[in-house]
Amino acid sequence: MLAIGCDHGGLELKSTLIEAMRQRNVVIADFGTDNGDSVDYPDFAEKVAGAVSRGEADCGVLICGTGIGMSIVANKFPGVRAALVTDEYMARMAKEHNNANILVLGGRVLDAMSASRVVGVWLDATFEGGRHQRRLDKIADIEADVRAGRI
Repeated sequence: MLAIGCDHGGLELKSTLIEAMRQRNVVIADFGTDNGDSVDYPDFAEKVAGAVSRGEADCGVLICGTGIGMSIVANKFPGVRAALVTDEYMARMAKEHNNANILVLGGRVLDAMSASRVVGVWLDATFEGGRHQRRLDKIADIEADVRAGRI
């Protein structure tokens, strides 16, 4: 299952992406927002990143105006590797090298067609493992050290 969420700056793009993902038979959990009223992006990033961190969702997509705020919040969650991307190459690398489990997009940065392609590339990519897994293991060690107060 893919969790998706946005603030008011990503609402239009979220609607387009949900339709594109449904055409690919992706099961989606929509965590909002559902209207154009101004909302606070941390509330929606918390819902999606929390679901991914707890294993309730396999992966997620977050969208705000630039994607910056959402990515900052999402990466606070243990086990979340949220990647802010702006093109297909970055999306592929986010999965192949970093095994990004949340893709973050800017609703005011990418047009709908580009964003749909970016998400498709990310969904189709596969983590390469190998030397990249060693690096993810180091990230997990850092997370554990921070939680334990060692750093």
